[in-house]
Amino acid sequence: MPDIDGVLFDYGQTLVTFTYPKSDLLEVIRNFRPTIEETLNAPAPPAEIILDDVLLPLERYVSSESEDEVDWLDAAKTSWDMAGLPLPDGLLYEIVDAEQMCWDRIVKVDPHAAPVLSLLGSRGIRRAICSNAPFPPEMMRRQVETNGIGALMDGVVFSSMVGRRKPAPEMYRAALDAIGVTPGRALFVGNRVREDYDGPRSLGMRAVICTAHNSEPAPAGIPSIASLGDLPGLL
Repeated sequence: MPDIDGVLFDYGQTLVTFTYPKSDLLEVIRNFRPTIEETLNAPAPPAEIILDDVLLPLERYVSSESEDEVDWLDAAKTSWDMAGLPLPDGLLYEIVDAEQMCWDRIVKVDPHAAPVLSLLGSRGIRRAICSNAPFPPEMMRRQVETNGIGALMDGVVFSSMVGRRKPAPEMYRAALDAIGVTPGRALFVGNRVREDYDGPRSLGMRAVICTAHNSEPAPAGIPSIASLGDLPGLL
């Protein structure tokens, strides 16, 4: 693909991987319980109950197939309210921020990500993240800055910044605009067929599935690479 000017990357399960930081999240809740009780002037449930009744139900938004993105703070407020814990906005933000710091610490960057991104940059190929993530934009920016991926990108677009989720075309257009590349000169790299192959191709991009962190190979007939380390060989 010698005529590629830019590469858009999915984030989770492509550039990085996560494991659910249960113990860290429980510690966050335990640390905030006294403040919650003081604020509400009432006893708060144990941390384990809050995790089950408030945090875990929010996970459905992370993998939602809707093309409309939620406002994470609004969704979190609703979840706390439904658990009988109506928190003021300031305290809610502090808790969400502390929760996201748990994810910042647990994220693991794919070992091939930095070398490949650096190589693309040295070739003058523009690079951008284009990924579904409902969390507040400032917290996602902090995460990619902390793990080093942000410094290797020319553009960073998460769905919380756009209000739409892949495969909504607005997501891809926002990422393409961020790096000044047209669809016909762009390649998309991700791990899911609907969001990272079919969606980009509907706008005229080329696409390839990276199966490094998938439990199954790509479906027959869909171009794939086994590792991000294989990407430079395509360009």
